[in-house]
Amino acid sequence: MQSVLTPEQMRHVDKNSGASFDVLVERAGHAVAHAARLLMGGTYGRRVVVVAGKGNNGADGRIAARHLEERGARAVVFDAERAPMLLSECDLVIDAAYGTGFRGEYFAPTTRAPILAVDIPSGVDALTGVAHGSPPRATATITFGALKPGLVLEPGRSIAGEVSVVDIGLATHHAADIDSRLLAVVDSNDVAAWVPRRAPSAHKWNMGVRAIAGSRGMLGAARLACAAAYRAGAGIVHLSCVGIAGDIDAPTEVVHRPLHGEGGLRAALGDIDRFAAAFIGPGIGRGDELVDDFIDFVVGCPCPLVIDGDGLQLLGASRDGRHGLAAQVIARRCAATILTPHEGEFSSLVGGPPGADRIAATRAAAAEIGAVVLLKGPTTVIADPSGDALLVESGDERLATAGSGDVLTGIVAAHLARGATPLHAAAAGAFVHASTLRDLPQDGVVASDLIAGLNQHG
Repeated sequence: MQSVLTPEQMRHVDKNSGASFDVLVERAGHAVAHAARLLMGGTYGRRVVVVAGKGNNGADGRIAARHLEERGARAVVFDAERAPMLLSECDLVIDAAYGTGFRGEYFAPTTRAPILAVDIPSGVDALTGVAHGSPPRATATITFGALKPGLVLEPGRSIAGEVSVVDIGLATHHAADIDSRLLAVVDSNDVAAWVPRRAPSAHKWNMGVRAIAGSRGMLGAARLACAAAYRAGAGIVHLSCVGIAGDIDAPTEVVHRPLHGEGGLRAALGDIDRFAAAFIGPGIGRGDELVDDFIDFVVGCPCPLVIDGDGLQLLGASRDGRHGLAAQVIARRCAATILTPHEGEFSSLVGGPPGADRIAATRAAAAEIGAVVLLKGPTTVIADPSGDALLVESGDERLATAGSGDVLTGIVAAHLARGATPLHAAAAGAFVHASTLRDLPQDGVVASDLIAGLNQHG
């Protein structure tokens, strides 16, 4: 995992790092100069423009200019407040105008040269990633001590280009003095550590998944979620669809369990204790007549449960007073719950959109509802009720396709069934889901392609 520290935490770290300001600035400036040399492929005869503000970032940029000149580069330093709006021809622009504490708008000078940003592109909110004004679109960003949320969340992530974290001796452990909750970016090593491998003596029922998904006209959601669960390691998947008593065209390996007679979804609870995990929601419909049945299943399900899609809308419908808030429904459960909303579903659960600070919003929703919340987006945010949060930044716009969320549901449920903790199952699921894109084309990706990618990379 790569730690992510908020601007407030970084200010506290700066004040408590022991080394003097001059020493830290010298180290930072040297690191910027080194990054500049790599971008330019050398220094001798290269022309560099540095846009430097009055604060720490400006000091870093000025020190970098000195180091580059000592190695044969020609460096011009402009004060950020008086820099020309069209920069002269050069080999590199170093954006050292404003850092993580900047407030207001910044309109960057125009240039055709590559841009190296210091700590964060000027004008990008370091907490939310929101762009204020017209920040420079960097080729690369060099940041110190740890990642900042604004470098991971969009649009800041795209504006920052390739981000590298450099250790200049900051005592980042002091960040816990301000907020001890986990905030980190997930990587492949985390996934390997979090999701247990099958034991040599494993039986299919050790990793069984119960699926409530699909309805008339929406069987695709059920097929995708169940197929993904198998590819992500489920031992056996039993599927029941809403309002369909006869056979369905499910993946060959899926056991179809029609729900006969009265009782609806309650009938699926009959042998639910045989399963290691369950999911409910993809394609089941959103009619008012389903609310009671849905909540009875959610409350009665004794194993870890993933709720997605239509299930989130039905859970949000409990705000009408008949069943109380979503939190009161989840509080009646005896096992862990994972909710996987996009922004619209998030609004139905908590009464409003996540807003600019997606990390804070996800943490608040998880605490309020008492469940792990996975907020889908360009950067997926996963939080548990304790406030620990994980970020997955490896996805892209190709995941914005019908059925993609159903695939994610199946993956997360399989990870639960394999024994991962709820937070880790959700975060690993989001990472693996995004990893399916690795060998897929830039255009024309459909959800079933993700399952093929899962077969290669899951």
